[in-house]
Amino acid sequence: MAETAIRHSLMGGKLHVYRRGNSSQWHCSTSFSGKEHRSSTRSDSLAHAKEIAQDWYLTLHGKHRAGELKTEKTFKDAAVAFEREYEIITEGQRSPAYVRGHKDRIRLHLNPFFGTMGLSEITPRIAQEYRIHRRTKPEVKAKPADDSAGVKPWKAPARTTLHHEFVTLRQVLKTAVRNGWLSHLPDLSAPYKTSGKISHRAWFSPEEYRQLYTATRARAADKANHRRKSCAQLHDYVLFMANTGLRPDEAKRLEFRDVTVVEDAESAETILEIQVRGKRGVGYCKSTRGAVTPFERIRERNVNDRPDADERARRKTAGAAAEGEAAAPKPTDRLFPTRQTKLFNEILGANGLKEDRESQPRTAYSLRHTYICMRLMEGADIYQIAKNCRTSVEMIEKFYASHIRTSLNAAAINVMRPAVGATAAQKPSRRAPPLERDAFRRDQPRR
Repeated sequence: MAETAIRHSLMGGKLHVYRRGNSSQWHCSTSFSGKEHRSSTRSDSLAHAKEIAQDWYLTLHGKHRAGELKTEKTFKDAAVAFEREYEIITEGQRSPAYVRGHKDRIRLHLNPFFGTMGLSEITPRIAQEYRIHRRTKPEVKAKPADDSAGVKPWKAPARTTLHHEFVTLRQVLKTAVRNGWLSHLPDLSAPYKTSGKISHRAWFSPEEYRQLYTATRARAADKANHRRKSCAQLHDYVLFMANTGLRPDEAKRLEFRDVTVVEDAESAETILEIQVRGKRGVGYCKSTRGAVTPFERIRERNVNDRPDADERARRKTAGAAAEGEAAAPKPTDRLFPTRQTKLFNEILGANGLKEDRESQPRTAYSLRHTYICMRLMEGADIYQIAKNCRTSVEMIEKFYASHIRTSLNAAAINVMRPAVGATAAQKPSRRAPPLERDAFRRDQPRR
Protein backbone atom coordinates (compact mmCIF):
# COMPACT_ATOMS: atom_id res chain seq x y z
CA MET A 1 0.00 0.00 0.00
CA ALA A 2 1.33 3.43 -0.98
CA GLU A 3 0.24 5.15 2.21
CA THR A 4 2.83 4.86 4.99
CA ALA A 5 1.07 6.94 7.68
CA ILE A 6 -0.64 4.99 10.51
CA ARG A 7 -2.91 7.76 11.85
CA HIS A 8 -4.63 10.69 10.11
CA SER A 9 -6.63 13.55 11.62
CA LEU A 10 -9.69 15.06 9.96
CA MET A 11 -12.39 17.64 10.79
CA GLY A 12 -9.98 19.88 12.64
CA GLY A 13 -8.57 17.07 14.76
CA LYS A 14 -12.00 15.84 15.91
CA LEU A 15 -11.93 12.74 13.71
CA HIS A 16 -9.09 10.22 13.45
CA VAL A 17 -8.51 7.52 10.87
CA TYR A 18 -6.00 4.85 11.87
CA ARG A 19 -4.89 1.32 11.15
CA ARG A 20 -4.38 -1.37 13.79
CA GLY A 21 -1.23 -3.48 13.76
CA ASN A 22 -1.04 -5.77 10.75
CA SER A 23 -4.67 -5.15 9.73
CA SER A 24 -5.19 -3.88 6.21
CA GLN A 25 -8.50 -2.14 7.02
CA TRP A 26 -8.80 1.40 8.32
CA HIS A 27 -10.72 2.39 11.45
CA CYS A 28 -12.03 5.73 12.70
CA SER A 29 -12.61 7.28 16.12
CA THR A 30 -14.05 10.44 17.67
CA SER A 31 -15.44 11.59 21.01
CA PHE A 32 -18.59 13.36 22.17
CA SER A 33 -19.19 14.57 25.76
CA GLY A 34 -16.14 12.72 27.02
CA LYS A 35 -17.07 9.34 25.54
CA GLU A 36 -15.05 7.86 22.70
CA HIS A 37 -16.74 6.21 19.73
CA ARG A 38 -14.99 3.81 17.36
CA SER A 39 -15.95 2.12 14.13
CA SER A 40 -14.44 0.21 11.23
CA THR A 41 -14.56 1.63 7.71
CA ARG A 42 -14.20 -1.88 6.23
CA SER A 43 -12.02 -0.41 3.52
CA ASP A 44 -8.39 -0.94 2.54
CA SER A 45 -8.17 2.35 0.65
CA LEU A 46 -7.22 5.37 2.69
CA ALA A 47 -9.12 7.82 0.45
CA HIS A 48 -12.28 5.72 0.60
CA ALA A 49 -11.83 5.22 4.36
CA LYS A 50 -11.66 9.01 4.87
CA GLU A 51 -14.94 9.51 3.04
CA ILE A 52 -16.65 6.81 5.09
CA ALA A 53 -15.20 8.24 8.32
CA GLN A 54 -16.48 11.75 7.53
CA ASP A 55 -19.99 10.46 6.81
CA TRP A 56 -19.91 8.45 10.06
CA TYR A 57 -18.73 11.51 12.02
CA LEU A 58 -21.46 13.76 10.60
CA THR A 59 -24.12 11.16 11.43
CA LEU A 60 -22.90 10.95 15.04
CA HIS A 61 -22.70 14.74 15.26
CA GLY A 62 -26.34 15.05 14.13
CA LYS A 63 -27.47 12.45 16.69
CA HIS A 64 -25.49 14.26 19.38
CA ARG A 65 -27.19 17.60 18.63
CA ALA A 66 -30.61 15.91 18.62
CA GLY A 67 -29.92 14.23 21.96
CA GLU A 68 -30.12 10.75 20.44
CA LEU A 69 -26.50 9.82 21.01
CA LYS A 70 -25.95 7.90 24.22
CA THR A 71 -22.83 9.04 25.99
CA GLU A 72 -23.34 6.98 29.14
CA LYS A 73 -22.89 3.35 30.02
CA THR A 74 -25.59 1.03 28.75
CA PHE A 75 -27.32 -1.84 30.49
CA LYS A 76 -25.25 -4.26 28.43
CA ASP A 77 -22.03 -2.74 29.85
CA ALA A 78 -23.32 -3.17 33.40
CA ALA A 79 -24.42 -6.75 32.63
CA VAL A 80 -20.93 -7.64 31.41
CA ALA A 81 -19.41 -6.21 34.61
CA PHE A 82 -21.94 -8.08 36.74
CA GLU A 83 -21.28 -11.45 35.07
CA ARG A 84 -17.53 -10.99 35.42
CA GLU A 85 -17.53 -10.19 39.13
CA TYR A 86 -20.52 -12.26 40.36
CA GLU A 87 -19.08 -15.64 39.44
CA ILE A 88 -15.75 -14.82 41.11
CA ILE A 89 -17.10 -13.21 44.29
CA THR A 90 -19.71 -15.93 44.97
CA GLU A 91 -17.48 -18.90 44.14
CA GLY A 92 -18.25 -21.63 46.66
CA GLN A 93 -21.30 -19.77 47.99
CA ARG A 94 -23.62 -20.17 45.00
CA SER A 95 -24.07 -23.29 42.92
CA PRO A 96 -22.98 -23.20 39.24
CA ALA A 97 -26.61 -23.74 38.22
CA TYR A 98 -27.69 -20.60 40.14
CA VAL A 99 -24.96 -18.49 38.50
CA ARG A 100 -25.85 -19.93 35.10
CA GLY A 101 -29.49 -18.96 35.71
CA HIS A 102 -28.49 -15.27 36.06
CA LYS A 103 -26.53 -15.43 32.80
CA ASP A 104 -29.37 -17.13 30.94
CA ARG A 105 -31.92 -14.53 32.08
CA ILE A 106 -29.62 -11.71 30.96
CA ARG A 107 -28.96 -13.33 27.59
CA LEU A 108 -32.52 -14.43 26.79
CA HIS A 109 -34.72 -11.67 28.24
CA LEU A 110 -32.97 -8.68 29.82
CA ASN A 111 -30.38 -7.82 27.15
CA PRO A 112 -32.86 -7.93 24.24
CA PHE A 113 -35.08 -5.41 26.06
CA PHE A 114 -32.69 -3.22 28.13
CA GLY A 115 -29.36 -3.86 26.36
CA THR A 116 -29.00 -0.65 24.35
CA MET A 117 -30.65 1.59 26.95
CA GLY A 118 -28.58 3.99 28.96
CA LEU A 119 -28.59 3.18 32.66
CA SER A 120 -30.36 6.44 33.53
CA GLU A 121 -33.16 5.52 31.12
CA ILE A 122 -34.18 2.49 33.20
CA THR A 123 -36.95 4.01 35.29
CA PRO A 124 -39.97 2.54 37.11
CA ARG A 125 -42.01 3.19 33.96
CA ILE A 126 -39.58 1.16 31.82
CA ALA A 127 -39.64 -1.63 34.41
CA GLN A 128 -43.42 -1.73 34.17
CA GLU A 129 -43.15 -1.78 30.36
CA TYR A 130 -40.92 -4.83 30.68
CA ARG A 131 -43.55 -6.62 32.79
CA ILE A 132 -46.17 -5.88 30.14
CA HIS A 133 -43.80 -6.96 27.38
CA ARG A 134 -43.11 -10.31 29.04
CA ARG A 135 -46.80 -11.04 29.60
CA THR A 136 -47.90 -10.01 26.10
CA LYS A 137 -48.11 -12.70 23.46
CA PRO A 138 -45.68 -11.92 20.61
CA GLU A 139 -47.05 -11.58 17.12
CA VAL A 140 -46.34 -14.53 14.84
CA LYS A 141 -45.04 -13.23 11.52
CA ALA A 142 -45.43 -16.43 9.55
CA LYS A 143 -47.44 -19.48 10.44
CA PRO A 144 -45.47 -22.73 10.07
CA ALA A 145 -46.59 -24.98 7.28
CA ASP A 146 -46.84 -27.95 9.60
CA ASP A 147 -48.44 -27.32 12.99
CA SER A 148 -47.05 -30.59 14.31
CA ALA A 149 -43.45 -29.47 13.81
CA GLY A 150 -42.79 -29.46 17.54
CA VAL A 151 -43.57 -25.76 18.08
CA LYS A 152 -44.75 -25.26 21.65
CA PRO A 153 -47.70 -22.92 22.25
CA TRP A 154 -46.84 -19.58 23.85
CA LYS A 155 -47.29 -19.42 27.59
CA ALA A 156 -47.05 -16.34 29.80
CA PRO A 157 -44.21 -16.49 32.34
CA ALA A 158 -45.14 -17.46 35.85
CA ARG A 159 -45.02 -15.00 38.72
CA THR A 160 -41.91 -16.68 40.12
CA THR A 161 -40.17 -16.47 36.73
CA LEU A 162 -40.72 -12.71 36.54
CA HIS A 163 -39.56 -12.37 40.15
CA HIS A 164 -36.28 -14.11 39.30
CA GLU A 165 -35.78 -11.87 36.27
CA PHE A 166 -36.22 -8.75 38.39
CA VAL A 167 -33.78 -10.13 40.96
CA THR A 168 -31.20 -10.37 38.16
CA LEU A 169 -32.11 -6.89 36.88
CA ARG A 170 -31.69 -5.44 40.36
CA GLN A 171 -28.28 -7.12 40.77
CA VAL A 172 -27.07 -5.65 37.46
CA LEU A 173 -28.21 -2.15 38.43
CA LYS A 174 -26.53 -2.51 41.83
CA THR A 175 -23.30 -3.28 39.97
CA ALA A 176 -23.78 -0.02 38.02
CA VAL A 177 -24.29 1.92 41.27
CA ARG A 178 -21.11 0.44 42.78
CA ASN A 179 -19.12 1.44 39.68
CA GLY A 180 -20.47 4.99 39.76
CA TRP A 181 -22.36 4.63 36.48
CA LEU A 182 -25.73 5.16 38.17
CA SER A 183 -26.52 7.59 40.96
CA HIS A 184 -29.23 5.52 42.67
CA LEU A 185 -31.20 2.32 42.28
CA PRO A 186 -34.64 2.92 40.69
CA ASP A 187 -37.81 1.60 42.29
CA LEU A 188 -38.47 -1.75 40.58
CA SER A 189 -41.40 -2.85 42.74
CA ALA A 190 -44.56 -3.84 40.92
CA PRO A 191 -47.45 -1.35 41.12
CA TYR A 192 -50.89 -2.53 42.16
CA LYS A 193 -49.14 -5.27 44.09
CA THR A 194 -51.45 -7.32 46.27
CA SER A 195 -50.78 -10.18 48.63
CA GLY A 196 -49.90 -13.33 46.77
CA LYS A 197 -52.35 -16.17 46.62
CA ILE A 198 -51.76 -18.68 49.41
CA SER A 199 -50.91 -22.02 47.88
CA HIS A 200 -49.35 -25.10 49.41
CA ARG A 201 -46.59 -27.19 47.95
CA ALA A 202 -47.37 -30.61 46.58
CA TRP A 203 -47.25 -33.22 49.33
CA PHE A 204 -48.74 -36.61 50.19
CA SER A 205 -51.59 -36.72 52.66
CA PRO A 206 -51.39 -39.57 55.21
CA GLU A 207 -53.69 -41.71 53.05
CA GLU A 208 -51.71 -40.96 49.87
CA TYR A 209 -48.39 -41.56 51.61
CA ARG A 210 -49.66 -44.95 52.82
CA GLN A 211 -50.71 -45.73 49.26
CA LEU A 212 -47.26 -44.73 47.96
CA TYR A 213 -45.12 -46.82 50.31
CA THR A 214 -47.50 -49.77 49.94
CA ALA A 215 -46.96 -49.63 46.16
CA THR A 216 -43.16 -49.37 46.45
CA ARG A 217 -43.09 -52.22 48.99
CA ALA A 218 -45.18 -54.44 46.69
CA ARG A 219 -42.78 -53.86 43.80
CA ALA A 220 -39.78 -54.59 46.00
CA ALA A 221 -41.34 -57.88 47.16
CA ASP A 222 -42.26 -59.06 43.65
CA LYS A 223 -39.82 -61.87 42.87
CA ALA A 224 -40.68 -61.76 39.16
CA ASN A 225 -39.58 -58.14 38.92
CA HIS A 226 -36.18 -57.91 37.21
CA ARG A 227 -35.68 -54.47 38.84
CA ARG A 228 -36.34 -55.82 42.29
CA LYS A 229 -33.16 -54.41 43.82
CA SER A 230 -33.81 -50.93 42.40
CA CYS A 231 -37.39 -51.06 43.67
CA ALA A 232 -36.19 -52.07 47.14
CA GLN A 233 -33.75 -49.17 47.14
CA LEU A 234 -36.52 -46.80 46.06
CA HIS A 235 -38.84 -48.11 48.78
CA ASP A 236 -36.26 -47.36 51.45
CA TYR A 237 -35.57 -43.98 49.83
CA VAL A 238 -39.25 -43.02 50.17
CA LEU A 239 -39.37 -44.06 53.83
CA PHE A 240 -36.03 -42.41 54.62
CA MET A 241 -36.96 -39.08 53.02
CA ALA A 242 -40.44 -38.92 54.56
CA ASN A 243 -38.97 -39.53 58.03
CA THR A 244 -36.04 -37.12 57.82
CA GLY A 245 -37.28 -34.16 55.75
CA LEU A 246 -34.07 -33.92 53.72
CA ARG A 247 -33.95 -32.13 50.40
CA PRO A 248 -33.20 -34.37 47.38
CA ASP A 249 -29.84 -32.68 46.80
CA GLU A 250 -28.94 -33.17 50.47
CA ALA A 251 -29.83 -36.87 50.27
CA LYS A 252 -27.74 -37.21 47.11
CA ARG A 253 -24.61 -35.95 48.94
CA LEU A 254 -25.25 -38.06 52.03
CA GLU A 255 -22.48 -40.53 52.95
CA PHE A 256 -22.52 -43.32 55.52
CA ARG A 257 -20.12 -41.43 57.78
CA ASP A 258 -22.71 -38.63 58.01
CA VAL A 259 -25.39 -40.87 59.59
CA THR A 260 -25.28 -42.23 63.15
CA VAL A 261 -27.82 -44.45 64.91
CA VAL A 262 -28.30 -43.10 68.46
CA GLU A 263 -30.55 -43.56 71.46
CA ASP A 264 -32.19 -40.21 71.99
CA ALA A 265 -32.33 -39.38 75.70
CA GLU A 266 -35.21 -36.91 75.43
CA SER A 267 -37.60 -39.08 73.42
CA ALA A 268 -36.21 -42.46 74.62
CA GLU A 269 -36.28 -43.69 70.99
CA THR A 270 -33.72 -44.97 68.52
CA ILE A 271 -33.27 -42.33 65.82
CA LEU A 272 -30.73 -41.12 63.26
CA GLU A 273 -28.46 -38.13 63.74
CA ILE A 274 -27.53 -36.82 60.29
CA GLN A 275 -24.89 -34.30 59.31
CA VAL A 276 -26.39 -32.57 56.28
CA ARG A 277 -24.60 -30.75 53.47
CA GLY A 278 -26.77 -28.81 51.06
CA LYS A 279 -27.72 -25.38 49.79
CA ARG A 280 -27.69 -23.91 53.31
CA GLY A 281 -24.21 -25.25 54.06
CA VAL A 282 -23.62 -27.76 56.86
CA GLY A 283 -26.43 -28.53 59.29
CA TYR A 284 -27.85 -31.29 61.46
CA CYS A 285 -31.03 -33.29 61.38
CA LYS A 286 -32.68 -35.71 63.80
CA SER A 287 -34.99 -38.21 62.17
CA THR A 288 -38.04 -40.01 63.47
CA ARG A 289 -37.75 -43.63 64.51
CA GLY A 290 -39.28 -44.64 61.16
CA ALA A 291 -36.01 -43.84 59.35
CA VAL A 292 -33.83 -46.31 61.29
CA THR A 293 -35.02 -49.55 59.66
CA PRO A 294 -34.75 -48.22 56.06
CA PHE A 295 -31.23 -46.97 56.81
CA GLU A 296 -30.15 -50.36 58.15
CA ARG A 297 -31.55 -52.08 55.05
CA ILE A 298 -29.71 -49.59 52.81
CA ARG A 299 -26.48 -50.25 54.71
CA GLU A 300 -26.86 -54.01 54.25
CA ARG A 301 -27.78 -53.67 50.59
CA ASN A 302 -25.22 -51.06 49.60
CA VAL A 303 -22.34 -53.48 49.02
CA ASN A 304 -19.57 -52.58 46.64
CA ASP A 305 -20.65 -54.91 43.82
CA ARG A 306 -17.81 -53.89 41.52
CA PRO A 307 -14.67 -53.58 43.67
CA ASP A 308 -11.51 -52.27 42.09
CA ALA A 309 -8.34 -54.34 41.62
CA ASP A 310 -6.87 -53.40 45.02
CA GLU A 311 -10.10 -54.31 46.80
CA ARG A 312 -10.33 -57.69 45.01
CA ALA A 313 -6.72 -58.46 45.94
CA ARG A 314 -7.36 -57.50 49.57
CA ARG A 315 -10.43 -59.74 49.78
CA LYS A 316 -8.57 -62.63 48.19
CA THR A 317 -5.67 -62.28 50.62
CA ALA A 318 -7.91 -61.90 53.68
CA GLY A 319 -10.04 -64.91 52.74
CA ALA A 320 -13.15 -65.77 54.72
CA ALA A 321 -12.12 -63.58 57.66
CA ALA A 322 -12.74 -60.46 55.62
CA GLU A 323 -16.10 -61.58 54.30
CA GLY A 324 -18.11 -59.51 56.78
CA GLU A 325 -15.76 -56.56 56.44
CA ALA A 326 -16.09 -56.62 52.67
CA ALA A 327 -19.87 -56.51 52.90
CA ALA A 328 -19.85 -53.31 54.96
CA PRO A 329 -19.92 -50.11 52.91
CA LYS A 330 -17.07 -47.65 53.15
CA PRO A 331 -17.65 -44.50 55.21
CA THR A 332 -17.29 -42.41 52.05
CA ASP A 333 -19.87 -44.42 50.08
CA ARG A 334 -23.11 -42.64 49.34
CA LEU A 335 -26.44 -43.87 50.63
CA PHE A 336 -28.15 -43.12 47.33
CA PRO A 337 -25.54 -43.26 44.55
CA THR A 338 -28.21 -42.99 41.83
CA ARG A 339 -31.45 -41.03 41.56
CA GLN A 340 -34.29 -43.25 40.41
CA THR A 341 -36.44 -40.46 39.04
CA LYS A 342 -37.86 -42.49 36.17
CA LEU A 343 -38.90 -45.39 38.41
CA PHE A 344 -40.36 -43.02 41.01
CA ASN A 345 -42.45 -41.21 38.40
CA GLU A 346 -43.57 -44.55 36.99
CA ILE A 347 -44.93 -45.64 40.38
CA LEU A 348 -46.60 -42.28 40.94
CA GLY A 349 -48.30 -42.46 37.55
CA ALA A 350 -49.44 -46.06 38.02
CA ASN A 351 -51.12 -45.16 41.32
CA GLY A 352 -52.61 -41.82 40.29
CA LEU A 353 -50.33 -39.83 42.60
CA LYS A 354 -48.33 -37.80 40.11
CA GLU A 355 -50.40 -34.63 40.62
CA ASP A 356 -52.35 -33.22 43.53
CA ARG A 357 -55.82 -31.69 43.24
CA GLU A 358 -54.34 -28.33 42.11
CA SER A 359 -52.49 -30.16 39.29
CA GLN A 360 -49.12 -29.52 40.91
CA PRO A 361 -46.69 -32.30 39.98
CA ARG A 362 -45.28 -34.37 42.82
CA THR A 363 -41.55 -35.05 42.87
CA ALA A 364 -39.00 -36.35 45.36
CA TYR A 365 -39.16 -32.90 46.98
CA SER A 366 -42.77 -33.70 47.93
CA LEU A 367 -41.46 -36.21 50.47
CA ARG A 368 -39.82 -33.35 52.36
CA HIS A 369 -43.10 -31.41 52.28
CA THR A 370 -44.87 -34.53 53.54
CA TYR A 371 -42.49 -34.75 56.51
CA ILE A 372 -43.08 -31.12 57.49
CA CYS A 373 -46.86 -31.35 57.14
CA MET A 374 -47.05 -34.55 59.18
CA ARG A 375 -44.94 -33.07 61.95
CA LEU A 376 -47.27 -30.07 62.09
CA MET A 377 -50.31 -32.34 62.15
CA GLU A 378 -48.81 -34.16 65.13
CA GLY A 379 -48.47 -30.86 67.00
CA ALA A 380 -44.69 -30.45 66.83
CA ASP A 381 -43.19 -27.06 67.62
CA ILE A 382 -42.84 -25.03 64.42
CA TYR A 383 -39.52 -23.50 65.50
CA GLN A 384 -37.98 -26.92 66.12
CA ILE A 385 -39.25 -28.14 62.73
CA ALA A 386 -37.63 -25.13 61.04
CA LYS A 387 -34.30 -25.83 62.75
CA ASN A 388 -34.44 -29.54 61.93
CA CYS A 389 -35.27 -28.84 58.26
CA ARG A 390 -32.74 -26.00 57.94
CA THR A 391 -35.32 -23.42 56.89
CA SER A 392 -37.17 -20.52 58.51
CA VAL A 393 -40.35 -20.32 60.51
CA GLU A 394 -41.67 -17.80 57.97
CA MET A 395 -41.33 -20.30 55.13
CA ILE A 396 -43.13 -23.00 57.09
CA GLU A 397 -45.96 -20.65 58.09
CA LYS A 398 -46.34 -19.44 54.51
CA PHE A 399 -46.27 -22.73 52.63
CA TYR A 400 -47.29 -25.38 55.16
CA ALA A 401 -49.09 -24.20 58.28
CA SER A 402 -51.71 -22.27 56.31
CA HIS A 403 -53.36 -25.43 54.95
CA ILE A 404 -52.97 -27.82 57.90
CA ARG A 405 -56.35 -28.20 59.58
CA THR A 406 -54.83 -29.19 62.92
CA SER A 407 -53.22 -25.75 63.19
CA LEU A 408 -56.68 -24.31 63.92
CA ASN A 409 -57.98 -24.44 67.48
CA ALA A 410 -61.74 -25.08 67.37
CA ALA A 411 -62.16 -24.27 71.08
CA ALA A 412 -60.65 -20.83 70.54
CA ILE A 413 -62.67 -20.24 67.37
CA ASN A 414 -66.13 -21.49 68.33
CA VAL A 415 -66.71 -19.10 71.20
CA MET A 416 -70.43 -18.38 71.73
CA ARG A 417 -71.92 -15.32 73.43
CA PRO A 418 -75.09 -15.74 75.50
CA ALA A 419 -78.28 -14.98 73.61
CA VAL A 420 -79.67 -11.42 73.83
CA GLY A 421 -83.14 -12.57 75.03
CA ALA A 422 -81.86 -14.85 77.77
CA THR A 423 -83.77 -14.95 81.07
CA ALA A 424 -82.40 -13.72 84.35
CA ALA A 425 -81.69 -17.28 85.44
CA GLN A 426 -79.64 -17.85 82.29
CA LYS A 427 -77.73 -14.58 82.49
CA PRO A 428 -74.54 -14.67 84.53
CA SER A 429 -74.91 -12.49 87.63
CA ARG A 430 -72.37 -9.74 88.08
CA ARG A 431 -73.18 -9.40 91.82
CA ALA A 432 -71.73 -11.71 94.42
CA PRO A 433 -74.09 -14.04 96.29
CA PRO A 434 -75.56 -12.60 99.54
CA LEU A 435 -73.49 -14.80 101.86
CA GLU A 436 -70.30 -13.72 100.14
CA ARG A 437 -71.34 -10.03 100.39
CA ASP A 438 -72.06 -10.36 104.12
CA ALA A 439 -68.74 -12.06 104.73
CA PHE A 440 -66.99 -9.33 102.80
CA ARG A 441 -68.66 -6.63 104.93
CA ARG A 442 -67.75 -8.37 108.20
CA ASP A 443 -64.09 -8.56 107.18
CA GLN A 444 -63.85 -4.80 106.52
CA PRO A 445 -62.22 -2.74 109.35
CA ARG A 446 -64.48 -0.36 111.32
CA ARG A 447 -63.87 3.38 110.85
